[in-house]
Amino acid sequence: MQLPITAALEGRWHTNLRLPEAAGMPQRRWRAFVSQEGYISRLLPLATGAAAAGIDWDGAWLSPAGIDLQINGGLGLAFPELQKEQLPRLFELLDLLWRDGVEAICPTFVTCAVAPLRRGLAVLEEARLQHRPGRCRLLGAHLEGPFLAPERRGAHPLEHLCAPSIEALRERIAGFESSIALVTLAPELPGAELLINALRQQGILVSLGHSAATGEQAQRSYGQGVGMITHALNAMAGLHHRSPGPIAAAIAAPQVGVGLIADGIHVAPAMAVLLQRLLPEQLLLVSDALAPYGLSPGAYPWDERQITVKAGTCRLGDGTLAGTTLALLEGVKRLAAWSGNPNAAIRAATVLPRRVIGELRPVEQQLLGMALVDTLKWQLDADNKLGWQRNG
Repeated sequence: MQLPITAALEGRWHTNLRLPEAAGMPQRRWRAFVSQEGYISRLLPLATGAAAAGIDWDGAWLSPAGIDLQINGGLGLAFPELQKEQLPRLFELLDLLWRDGVEAICPTFVTCAVAPLRRGLAVLEEARLQHRPGRCRLLGAHLEGPFLAPERRGAHPLEHLCAPSIEALRERIAGFESSIALVTLAPELPGAELLINALRQQGILVSLGHSAATGEQAQRSYGQGVGMITHALNAMAGLHHRSPGPIAAAIAAPQVGVGLIADGIHVAPAMAVLLQRLLPEQLLLVSDALAPYGLSPGAYPWDERQITVKAGTCRLGDGTLAGTTLALLEGVKRLAAWSGNPNAAIRAATVLPRRVIGELRPVEQQLLGMALVDTLKWQLDADNKLGWQRNG
């Protein structure tokens, strides 16, 4: 919930805080006025070396909560397998995500049959109607497939992949168009260009993923309206000096967000830091968490197969990476430790996902009117490790 900036005349100042500001911007200190009702009503930069009265944050960061554009489930629930009777469990998952610092998610459907996809979308629609404050919000769904390159399908079942077509899309989402936020597809496949155009006309973000696209094909797709890359460097060509691939092509397409799973397994830490430095205002963190998120390590069913969870990583029986069970903000802490740049790591999970889905205002404008209890405080400990807590 947000209130107008002028909603309250009494409250308290918080001072000497930082915001996750854009790359290349001076890292300023700020002061924030919080109304008696608990809303941020003013944010003012401090002059270099200046001090101001108020609750001293000692250089800690104030940010919005996280936004996860790729999360497949949790607490034993997989979104493609959702049933109406599982609504209470779904609300438990959304409560857990809120406690883990996540404000909103795009519930992600890995490639599956049409019937369970539509059933899951219907259950999510009902859950949105029952949203309450203090619980993670459900944004539109993320359909990761079925229009994927078979040779780059990873853990997606081959039998449910299909060629891009308007008819196949309509079969899956007719009646749910407003409930879809994001579709991952392979833009080099025949028919993909028409599908990209149709999705963009409906206001649905299109992401390149599970794709054999060359750099040239990727660049062309960005011009056609593809606005994101799904789990960078996984299920696609890597960075090669003679065949640069989709990631290098994104350097010349600053509007394209680049999703990163920052667990240190899907992408090596050194490569994650390289991506951050190449694409400082495009790299955004996703969890890619699966149904065992929030559960203990072990073996769990996953559609008709089984995944094994160990140290936060999920693998199929043949060793294929399937996802994680790590919280989104754990990725922030890991990326900050690898790069030594906590500002950029915080921004990658809290500000840049919002930009990809249409929030173009600078972070200070986004924070104005927010309830302080809906925001996060980030600070470095004595060992220079980044941690977070909810404010309020």
